[in-house]
Amino acid sequence: MLDASVALVREVAQREIIPRFLRVSHGQRKDDGSLCSEADLAAQHFLAERLSGIRPCPVIGEEMPREAQQAGWESGNSDDLGVWCIDPIDGTTNFINGLPCFAVSIAWMSARRTRVAVTYNPITDEMFYARQGNGAYLNGRRLPLRQVTAEIARAVGGVDFKRIPKQLADRIAVAPPFYSQRNFGSSTLDWCSLAAGRLDLYLHGGQMLWDYAAGSLILREAGGHMCTLERDDYDDDAQDVWRRSVIAALDPGVFVAWRDWVRGNCPRGGS
Repeated sequence: MLDASVALVREVAQREIIPRFLRVSHGQRKDDGSLCSEADLAAQHFLAERLSGIRPCPVIGEEMPREAQQAGWESGNSDDLGVWCIDPIDGTTNFINGLPCFAVSIAWMSARRTRVAVTYNPITDEMFYARQGNGAYLNGRRLPLRQVTAEIARAVGGVDFKRIPKQLADRIAVAPPFYSQRNFGSSTLDWCSLAAGRLDLYLHGGQMLWDYAAGSLILREAGGHMCTLERDDYDDDAQDVWRRSVIAALDPGVFVAWRDWVRGNCPRGGS
């Protein structure tokens, strides 16, 4: 399943996404304010048709109507078939504006957990992938690629400010506990950058299922640690599957320090 998924993700990028890069000048604004381009729709259609040949089960895509997403999730978790969760282009704003930081992302989930994950940046030709219990890889190299810092004061952090509480955002902007901050505009590539050791820690106030489904497994299989703003168990079934915050880091000591600092400066607190 993993090999076939990797091949399919590379194929959809070559056929539907790269030929449209730098040729799509605008996108449609969705109800949540995010953008959708013709490339997103074409890639989603391609994947939805072809994934059944790898494993016949429901498909949840970012650009599908909410009713179809909900029906696919409930159907896929009612039996042993599972469900495909796909983001045809994560980083659509980057794609539309010609910024070479976007990815195709697919995950196969069973019993509400990701078992297979693939994320591909076609511009850099970087294929990240993982299978539960078998480690995470980038183009055949085991992740992480480097030994990360064990000191939060020296850490490089990936922080998305859009959905975190203002009190926390202000504190990070004025007096962060880490050395430097980055944001690339693609959630799934943020996860992969952390798994690779390019980032040391990560924070996002609320990602959709297709934003974290693949990346969370890739990070976990790379040895990373994660929780939400409220709960220590990132996969706690009591949490809303459709939108989930994340506090994460590769090094266990940095993770604990980062988690405690975030929750200590967040009005929502933690558990």
